[in-house]
Amino acid sequence: MDLGAWIMLLKGAVTTIWVSATAIVIGVSMGLLIAIIRQRKIPFIDQLLALYISIARSTPLVTLVLFIFLALPALGLQLDVTVAAIMSLALNTAAFNAEIWRSAIRNFSMDQREAAYACGMTEWTFFRHIMLPQIFSVSLPALVNEMSFLIKGSPAVAIIGLVDLTRVTNRISSVTYEPLYPILGAGLIYMVIVGLLVKAQSIAEVKARRLAM
Repeated sequence: MDLGAWIMLLKGAVTTIWVSATAIVIGVSMGLLIAIIRQRKIPFIDQLLALYISIARSTPLVTLVLFIFLALPALGLQLDVTVAAIMSLALNTAAFNAEIWRSAIRNFSMDQREAAYACGMTEWTFFRHIMLPQIFSVSLPALVNEMSFLIKGSPAVAIIGLVDLTRVTNRISSVTYEPLYPILGAGLIYMVIVGLLVKAQSIAEVKARRLAM
């Protein structure tokens, strides 16, 4: 495989990284918000969010991608390929992240809340400085695991025409008629991306433990 092919793969990898990263940021934040809302047990809203989580977790990612890109325009909502890809990945991972956050919140000792209120803390101050660092530290391994699954599942967005790493790999293979080397190259890049994510997890865990202390 020549230098030009490697450059094409790296450009596809850049697209994969920033689309996945954007979806992860949205998905993690959205998942936390859903988990907090569900803890309040608001009638109808809790059931509606539970239904969304159930559907998103049980639907194949490629089906969600096709639905958002093809079905929503039929309802009058036209989406750019990149926007549709990010939205699909974000909605998928948010459902899994919501359950990760909810589990951490459920296992959090609420005795700390009473102590914080006794010290004059507001609910927001308590959540930001005491609760969030602790549930983040507990949830981090599961969150990173979900992030890695999302990155490895991101090739599903190639089906709607996004020129990501997988689509570039297919293009190179169709031109050179040698699929092995582009696939190995793409596999190597995916391994590096996930490996860097795992390394970042180790660093983040150390910082999270310090914040939680």
